[in-house]
Amino acid sequence: MRPIQEPKVYLVAKTMLEPDGLSAYLEDIGSPEWRPDPTVSDSENLVEAAGRMCYRSWQPYDPQKPEATNPNVTTVRQGNDAYIGNVLKSGHGSVLEHACLTFICRNVSRVFTHELVRHRAGMAYSQESLRYVRLDDIPFWVPDSAKSNDQAEKKIKEVVDFLENTQKELSNIFGMADIQDFTTKKQLTSMFRRLAPIGLGTTIMVTGNLRSWRHIIEMRTSPHAEEEIRIVVGQIAEICKTRFPNFFQDMQLDEDAGSWTFGHSKV
Repeated sequence: MRPIQEPKVYLVAKTMLEPDGLSAYLEDIGSPEWRPDPTVSDSENLVEAAGRMCYRSWQPYDPQKPEATNPNVTTVRQGNDAYIGNVLKSGHGSVLEHACLTFICRNVSRVFTHELVRHRAGMAYSQESLRYVRLDDIPFWVPDSAKSNDQAEKKIKEVVDFLENTQKELSNIFGMADIQDFTTKKQLTSMFRRLAPIGLGTTIMVTGNLRSWRHIIEMRTSPHAEEEIRIVVGQIAEICKTRFPNFFQDMQLDEDAGSWTFGHSKV
């Protein structure tokens, strides 16, 4: 058994604007004056652009600009923070689906990934494959709830060590070191993994749109959520709050419960 540290999250990708395309569209509809806010992320600007397109609210109504303005709109909110704040308040959450964030979650267990992949809408996953990766050295994170009991922690380590040795013994039984055919190796590795613990460490890449991430953060940092998923999604929430403050302006940390809550949870 190879002890691993607490799960860790890395933000590895985010939505980016294609400024030439957006500028060309604005020129065509007669509102070239509108510009993305250079002080915020492309994701936040894209969502603002989506909302303004929906309501033709690039600027106050101008009868000379029927594709850019709306007779119902005599004033427009200025600033990305104020605009997205109104989107959240009004529950116009569909525009948040245009922007995505991609995270790599490292040193997480298959307990965590089995729960995470239940979130399907607006999400994409790529996970380390145990059909290809042999488990000669099982990485394992012992939850804090087990560390508080020496006997329980000792028993967990004994079981994981036994399962790890079983992987090695099966490898020797089938002569894996001498097998050259990759298909045969893959079949055997796939069979061996059935005797691996669900708590073994793995890595998963996950992409989700911002509407989905808000939902996942609220659900999975709840005090009722499983211990590991609270840790991982809590890290995601901290990154989101820091890097995309306008999107998560209504999200606050409950220090006592350790959960993140939203002022507008139905977005």
